[in-house]
Order: sequence, then C-alpha cells, then structure tokens
Amino acid sequence: MKKSLVRILACVLVVSMVFAMSGCGTKTETGKKSAADYKIALILPGPINDQSWNATNYAGLVKCNESLGTKMEYIENVQAADYESTFRNYGERGYDLVMAAGTQFDEAANKVAASYPKTKFCVVNGMVSKGANVAPIFPKEYEASYVAALIAGELTKNGQFATIGGFPNQAMEHLLDVYEKVSVDIAKQRGISNAKAVRAYANSWDDVALGKQMAGTMIGNGADTMFVYANQVGLGAIQAAKEKGIKYVGFSSDQTTIAPDTVVASVNFDFKTFYVWALKLFMDGKLDGNKVHEAGIKENIFVPVYTKNVSQDIKDKVSAGMEKASKGEIDFKSMFKK
Repeated sequence: MKKSLVRILACVLVVSMVFAMSGCGTKTETGKKSAADYKIALILPGPINDQSWNATNYAGLVKCNESLGTKMEYIENVQAADYESTFRNYGERGYDLVMAAGTQFDEAANKVAASYPKTKFCVVNGMVSKGANVAPIFPKEYEASYVAALIAGELTKNGQFATIGGFPNQAMEHLLDVYEKVSVDIAKQRGISNAKAVRAYANSWDDVALGKQMAGTMIGNGADTMFVYANQVGLGAIQAAKEKGIKYVGFSSDQTTIAPDTVVASVNFDFKTFYVWALKLFMDGKLDGNKVHEAGIKENIFVPVYTKNVSQDIKDKVSAGMEKASKGEIDFKSMFKK
C-alpha cells in the first residue's frame, strides 16, 4: 500500500513539474513572456483620425497587435501639461513598455523614467536618452524629406518652394534643411536659376486655421509647391493649396486621399514596419537604453505614394535617388544647417 502511495505521489510530482515548465500558457518555452503578456501603451498627442502623424503611429500599433499578438493600448489627445502625469500613471501600474509619439515627449520621458526602472520608455522620434530604461526610436525623417524633395524638385514650375514646420526642434530643422537643399538643387538642374525655398514655423501641431492662413500667404508670395510637417496644421495648408491651385507634397502619411489633384504625391511613413521592428527589438531584449535606435530608407520605412498627376519619369528618378540613399551614397548630414 505504501509503495502504491509513493508511486502516485511521484506521478503527481512529475505532472506538476511538467505543468510548471510549460509556464501555464503565460511564457514561451525559452522562459520569455508571450507577446500578449506584455503590458504596453502608446501615448498620442492628437487624434488617431488626423490623417497625419497620430494616424500613422496608431497604424503601427494596430499592425503590432495583429501580426505580433501584442495587446498594446493607446491614449489620444494628450496635452503637453499632462505628459509627465500620463507617463507616471503607466509606470505606477507596472507597464513593461510605454511609447509616446513625438519628440515633444523627450523631456518628460527622461524625467519620469528614473522613478520606474522596470518600465521601458520609448519616444517615437525621440532624440534624447539619459537612462538605461529610456530607448527612443527615430525614423530618419530627413531621409523621408529627401524623398519628398526628389518629387517636389521635379514638380515645380517656378522653383518657389514653401515649407511649414510645427515647432523648430532639431529633428524638424534637419528634415526641412534636406528638403529645401535637394528640391532647390533639382529645380536649378532643370534650368530654374532663381529657385529658392521659404520656411515658416507654426509653433503648433493642431491649428488648422493657422495652417491655411500661413500657406495662403506663402502662395500669395509666389510659392507653387507646398511641403508641411505639422500634423493637423497641414490640413489647413492643403485647403489653401487646393483653393489656389498649386501642388502639395504630403508627408508622414498618405495624404493624397484628401485632395488627389492637389496632394499629387506623399511620402508615407510605414510605421507598421517601424513599430513591428521596434517591438521585436523590445521583446528580444535588444531595445537598449542610453541610445537612439534609428531606421530609414534602408529599412523600408519610407514609401512614396503617387497619384495619376505624377509621371513615370519622375517616379523612376525618385526610385534611383532612394537606391543611392539605401547604399549610403547620400551625405545627408552635410545638408544640415546646424
């Protein structure tokens, strides 16, 4: 009888050990969490339907949840005054990864991160990392604006380029520097000797009326090609361009759907690919802090989108230019003004 009892207890112990090793469905065979077990959140400064920056980032979230099996949450329309408290909220709740869409979150993320060492803070478009748990990811936006410039330089008729930025941070200045340099150079190569670019900053991400007013003034001063990177501000600029009958090169998302005869081409940020790339790094334990993780043309993050208003010849020239960039043959940093 004792032998039978011992055998039964031994069997129970073996089964228990096997069940424990299986992780009860919460971990992979290697001991890591499954994708669905990570607590991940994305903080957005605007609405997910803005057809620009916020929509682009939200698309990345959706793709990760669909293809990787994550259960990333999001919160939209978070205002500057609430950046720190929002980060702290997720830190207090023990989230594994907190992402925030925009360079404007850099300061708050770095300030809050030290209080929550078990949480990884990842600013999309971030440029500052001052901690082991701060790991920004940065799409080389100046490579995307290079693509936009390849298009704009061929489209312009008078070589007068108007550019509007949201806020004059370093990333914004660099991407506009590259756009202006390349577009003007191409126009001059086409024989437009007086080609030039005029820049202005809206100091806003969401003032549609201001975007329309600024663009209208610039068009009135002779600009025939518009390029804007300022989230919803750009929607107002598109309205002005449409009313004035000039061409507009969209940026960060496919804005050709808004007004295809005005926004004749866009440079779409494939944040689906970008986010999947970043989340894989995170889940593999390779999204290290104290550094900025970058991706660009080589990683297939930027995709030009065209309407029927763009010729095959222009498309071919853009493809050739992107190929050069992918091979490292373009010195982008030499174009930065500061």
